[in-house]
Amino acid sequence: MRLQRWGGATMGTTWSVAALLPPATDADAIAAGIQAVLDGVIAQMSNWEADSDLSRFNGAAPGSWHALPEDCFMVLQCALLVARDSGGAYDPSAGPLVDLWGFGPAPARTAPPSPDAVQATRGRCGWARIEVDATGRRAWQPGGVSLDFCAIAKGFAVDAVAGYLCEQGLDHHLTEIGGELRGHGVKPDGMPWWVALEAPPGLGSDAAGQTLVALHSLSVATSGDYRRYFDSDGRRYAHTIDPRTGYPASHALASVTVIHAQCMLADALSTALTVLGPQAGMAHARRHGIAARFLVRTPGGFDEQLSPAFAAMLA
Repeated sequence: MRLQRWGGATMGTTWSVAALLPPATDADAIAAGIQAVLDGVIAQMSNWEADSDLSRFNGAAPGSWHALPEDCFMVLQCALLVARDSGGAYDPSAGPLVDLWGFGPAPARTAPPSPDAVQATRGRCGWARIEVDATGRRAWQPGGVSLDFCAIAKGFAVDAVAGYLCEQGLDHHLTEIGGELRGHGVKPDGMPWWVALEAPPGLGSDAAGQTLVALHSLSVATSGDYRRYFDSDGRRYAHTIDPRTGYPASHALASVTVIHAQCMLADALSTALTVLGPQAGMAHARRHGIAARFLVRTPGGFDEQLSPAFAAMLA
């Protein structure tokens, strides 16, 4: 078998795949299949595309049921589950808040919105307002709800690409989209797909930034306050919005990395734990058996804190 690599752009970021191919495998056909999977996710779940299924739900008439494709409905169900379990720290209906703060399709901001604007926008959000009909694969639009899958769709796309590769009989591969990864099988040398965990700028050669994990039928996703932000009057406003307050999460937590069998869940959980913060986030990870690494800013640099499930993976 030979090692084949592909890559490109999708969902406002980049993607890459490495896979071991049997001799007769058509690499171009596999590449086209990967692109079709990614295009399908965008067509269903992008809130940057006006004609996506998600955008059509967001613009649906108040008090109406809206049919969703199978994948989009599954992601919504997963998002609502994480929202419930996290007490709303993750909320797929926080799209209006994301837009208000300039981290969505709306133009970027250089100053925070007014408190009145924050509270008015927060009133349009609330995951509990969304009802689902599993039998009919429908979601209820109560009016004004704007779903945003930015904190879960990339993870789902990683899972979808990995699933496609497995369907093609490719049992050894590593898929990455925007820094979120999922590995199956082994590399050409028979070793697992070892990856270095993402670290925030300034970590340097600190040992906390050198953690390696083997992705053998596992996924990893990281949420950090250093990816997108703006500074105003000496204060940094990061892109991770706390739906419970309407404001960007504000604490000493620099990043959270989650390892899970599903990249979709690793993606959403890393966001939820980031919003919860170091103490409540660690308590949540312990309570639910989540494998999570927290990097907390300290006067001397960073403090690495591992949940029991994460520490067990490194043992």
